[in-house]
Amino acid sequence: MPEPGSKSYDKHRARRRKDLEKSGAADGQEANEEAKRDLERDTGWRPTGPRTERGRGPKGERPEGESGS
Repeated sequence: MPEPGSKSYDKHRARRRKDLEKSGAADGQEANEEAKRDLERDTGWRPTGPRTERGRGPKGERPEGESGS
């Protein structure tokens, strides 16, 4: 699934923002924030978290049970 910051996510958010602006529901920054909130509510567009060991941070600072392999 696309994640925040990806090109696909950005294109989808821009389309939603444009639709909101055309319908008159919101304008400018307000439409951008509304589009972002809509995508955050949609489970398919949420971030999945770190994909690598390094992305989880230093081993000594991880919560209990997140030691990895």
